[in-house]
Parts: sequence; C-alpha cells; structure tokens
Amino acid sequence: MNRIVSSIGMMAAVLCAGAVAVAGQSAKVDVTGAWTFTVESAAGTSMPSVTFKQEGEKLTGRYSSALVGEAELAGTVKDQTITFTVAGNVQGTKIELKYAGTMEGKDSMKGKLSTGDFGDGTFTAKRNK
Repeated sequence: MNRIVSSIGMMAAVLCAGAVAVAGQSAKVDVTGAWTFTVESAAGTSMPSVTFKQEGEKLTGRYSSALVGEAELAGTVKDQTITFTVAGNVQGTKIELKYAGTMEGKDSMKGKLSTGDFGDGTFTAKRNK
C-alpha cells in the first residue's frame, strides 16, 4: 500500500512539474511590420494603417489615418497583450488614441480603443503580407 501511495505521489509531482514548465513557455509575439486596422466607433468605421517596430516588450511605430493623419505611436507587447497610444491632432484639437488588445495568432489581433471625450470603439487588425 505504501508503494502505491508513494508511486501516486511521484506521478503527481512529475505532472505538476511538467505543467509548470509548459505554462512558463508562453509563445513569443513579434508584431513588427505593417498592419491594417478596422476600427468601429460612434464616428463610424475607419481603416488606419499601422507600422510597428518591436524591441523586446517595447513598441514604437507610425500610425496613419484619414482622421488623424500621420502620428508616432508608443506602447508595449507582453505575452499576448498589446497596448499602444497615438497622440494626434484632429482639426486643431489634440486627441489621444489608446489601443488595448490581444493577439489572435501571429497575424491578427483584436481589442478596444479609448479616445477619452471622443468615445470608445473596438478594433480588429491583420498583418499585411
């Protein structure tokens, strides 16, 4: 009986150690490259172009849309989560676009957009091939 209990205990320890090792190996995400976003908000649908440059968790790049024009972006990528901010100017009014989303595979993402007083929205994005 002690042998059985001991064997079960060892198997449980091995299984737990394996689960911890797998959990620690989250997939590395690299969003570097050109992306096309589809943004849905109270203002309607827009399709900004975004070019990301990722170095570790640090994210920089360029944002281009009909409403905001060209603007720099900065943010982070941690595990499957991406966040970035775009500071723009719309008809003389400063606006800050805050994107927060999750990766869905290596070539797509989705999430939410916050624009402060200008309302919120949702987005999907696909990497340009």
